[in-house]
Amino acid sequence: MFDTVGVIGTGAMGSAVARLMHDAKPGAKLLLSNRTQEKAERLADTLCACVSTNEEIANTCGLIVLAVKPQMMPGVLSALQPAFAARTDRFVLVTMAAGLTCAAIRALAGGSYPVIRIMPNTPIAVGAGIVSYCGEGVSDAELHAFTALLKGAGTLDPLPESMIDAASALAGCGPAFVDLFLEALADGAVACGMPRDKALLYAAQTVEGAAKTARLTGEHPGRLKDVVCSPAGSTIQGVRALERGGFRSAAMEAVIAAYERNLALKEGK
Repeated sequence: MFDTVGVIGTGAMGSAVARLMHDAKPGAKLLLSNRTQEKAERLADTLCACVSTNEEIANTCGLIVLAVKPQMMPGVLSALQPAFAARTDRFVLVTMAAGLTCAAIRALAGGSYPVIRIMPNTPIAVGAGIVSYCGEGVSDAELHAFTALLKGAGTLDPLPESMIDAASALAGCGPAFVDLFLEALADGAVACGMPRDKALLYAAQTVEGAAKTARLTGEHPGRLKDVVCSPAGSTIQGVRALERGGFRSAAMEAVIAAYERNLALKEGK
């Protein structure tokens, strides 16, 4: 299944998905298109893929990944409606546009075509990401074949579509929030005299280790925090400083703000 795959849009996320699919099924024919053709050509060279056009992908591919921004989706799909309508074979559309539901994609594409909606995050590029997904009009076999193509991404998690916007706000936007935290941790260590490269190494490994511990042990993060906080020790004083700065509230508000933006995108704002 899905011997011919097309990816429309070869930005950071589209390129990451294309690489994962190529690695999972090297024998599949992979077509790439992008508004700036040079970008598609560079990726095609590394993957031995074919540079194509949106129209050719719409005409020929069994799996069509729409890796374009939400604001661009109406224009892209409107132009491809004739190609979709002319097809007599079955094909599946894949969208990763924030705020656009499966139903919205079907309406923009001009037909009740099978749609898989995914919300990947940038760490899929290093096999440490998470991809939430749902489908509409898609068979179990198609979903299974599609997730097999993304097996190198990290964690793949099926979600009801009603939760996808929240998942996007947390996992999709979250790497930027964590990167900001990483930079701040490293800045603190630099202020204490540690060289920048060492500070970044220690900050990254600390965040990775703490996250892995929480995931693998299943312990509540509050409990893991308590284990590190000795009475009258250094850690509890650092926690006190974070609380004084509103750290937890700021993190919560960041996710909620991203979620609210996703809802606004759904309303076309």
